[in-house]
Amino acid sequence: MTTDVQVAVIGGGIVGASVLYWLTRMGWTDALLIERRELTSGSTWHAAGNTTYFGPYPRMTRLFAGSLRTYREAEAESGQAIGFHQTGSLRLAATPREQELFHAFAPRYAELGLPYHVRTPDEVAALHPFVDPAGIHGAAHTPTDGHVDPTGTTHALAAAARARGAQILRQRPVTGLSRANGGWRLETDQGPITAQHVVVATSFWARQMLAPLGFDLPLIATQHHEIITEDLPAVAARATELPAIRDSWVSCNVRQERNGLLIGIYEDAPEFWALDGVPPDFGEELLAPNIDRLMPHLERLMQRMPIFAEAGIRIANNGPLCFTPDGLPLIGPLPGQDGLWLASGFNVGIGTGGGAAEVLAHWMTTGAPPPGLEAVHADRFGPGMPLGAALDRIRSVYARGYQLPDSI
Repeated sequence: MTTDVQVAVIGGGIVGASVLYWLTRMGWTDALLIERRELTSGSTWHAAGNTTYFGPYPRMTRLFAGSLRTYREAEAESGQAIGFHQTGSLRLAATPREQELFHAFAPRYAELGLPYHVRTPDEVAALHPFVDPAGIHGAAHTPTDGHVDPTGTTHALAAAARARGAQILRQRPVTGLSRANGGWRLETDQGPITAQHVVVATSFWARQMLAPLGFDLPLIATQHHEIITEDLPAVAARATELPAIRDSWVSCNVRQERNGLLIGIYEDAPEFWALDGVPPDFGEELLAPNIDRLMPHLERLMQRMPIFAEAGIRIANNGPLCFTPDGLPLIGPLPGQDGLWLASGFNVGIGTGGGAAEVLAHWMTTGAPPPGLEAVHADRFGPGMPLGAALDRIRSVYARGYQLPDSI
């Protein structure tokens, strides 16, 4: 094993694996990924795997579109299935304003060459017979997206990167990070590793990992609930899989999971986790669910999708997701630390991780930042934001869920 490499990526979730994949595609094959446990051990293993093409911010849409393209290319290269279900997605318009914005988004998708339609309520009902069209004004329809298997996708990225010469170390926690000989020294329990460049793709672990270097990054573990229902006969009887739904009024996403439904909920009053630091032995674990907190959202979902009222709950998961104060990831170099890069803060890591990794790899290999993506630059919050201010902003961002920005 080589312990002196051009680039080391810390973190083996979907983002870290995507970064490794794109760096090797761009010629940086002297690359190493280091994972403290197993690939996907962070938030990736319990992700829903949704791969929407809908990005409410104009410049962010390319990250959504680039992610699914990345995963499918890694599948073709590696032979490892990513479990892609092309169901399409419907972003419901709960207000006339949302429907107006959906029409305004159309040129963006034409530029990207992605199929995109603005549907009427009747057309929504034809595409998804379990949505009550009486309460909506239409929807944005992206028919060629859907969802992937997060584990299979991560392993496809890893296998494709390995085929180009990259190395992957599992069960190797990084316990220290410091400058050394113009590059970086990573301390591990099996000896040090040196690298010219380091990418920190450790999600909510990044905050405490980078604190010794003088950074106080607002990367906060936020509790997020997902519910999987019992089988529903009407769903089981369908010949095709239902399109995914995203709804600002309920503040949730819904997709088919086998013969039931999987619902991800954005609560009005989210709760945080591990504000004093992530426990060192935290692994493939979930937090205790709290269904009572979800009831206002579930009651609205019963109105929007009456079939949900017939469903028993089979599983209620509560897992930590990483949020930033504006809900966007932190991508790019850290100021004053040559060769140190950040790719963390993804609350939709499957949805944007692959596209973000492509952007970061271009930045690293060419030295030029991507035009128009200042909104995700890693230094945008400055050297530190008071914790209380960060939590207040994250609560607001999380509670807005799928609400669209006032302007585009």
